[in-house]
Amino acid sequence: MTKLLVVATGNQGKLREMQAYLVNTGWELRLKPAELEIEETGETFAANACLKASQIALATGNWAIADDSGLQVDALNGAPGVYSARYSNTDSERIARLLRELGNEVNRQAQFVCVVAIASPDGAIVLQAEGICHGEILHTPIGDGGFGYDPIFYVPEKQLTFAQMTPDLKKSVSHRGKAFAALLPQIEKLSIFD
Repeated sequence: MTKLLVVATGNQGKLREMQAYLVNTGWELRLKPAELEIEETGETFAANACLKASQIALATGNWAIADDSGLQVDALNGAPGVYSARYSNTDSERIARLLRELGNEVNRQAQFVCVVAIASPDGAIVLQAEGICHGEILHTPIGDGGFGYDPIFYVPEKQLTFAQMTPDLKKSVSHRGKAFAALLPQIEKLSIFD
């Protein structure tokens, strides 16, 4: 028996990515209604993920899942953080701004963080998981895969940027992959199929 899980996004690519993580769990994922827009007013990734999951669950009367993620750069006191997607208008402009703000800074340590939250139909958050991938910011973009900051986010132990990784490799090391890996055992314990 499948159970509907509304994804708090209008992004078909994110829906496909989440479906890949949740394959064989008995959940059928569906995009949120287009007219439902949730403003991300939280000051942390966890607050935003919970806010989106809860609001979508309440609005649709279904189980809902949301994630919030972004890049934290040590030398920029954790910026862009929860503003990662709103740092500029396009991926290339966001990368250019980040590199400009870092300048010749020697400390290029950074981390991608992802928090995933699931809410029951009454809006209560029942599950939450976090994933972190540590890396560093390059001076110049490398690779043409992925999206966002992927071309400048370098993972030393793989000696590749996110943009150079195969989708399977990125899935196994990325912040989102780690968050879903932490979430999966918890999802299987949810007794919602009774």
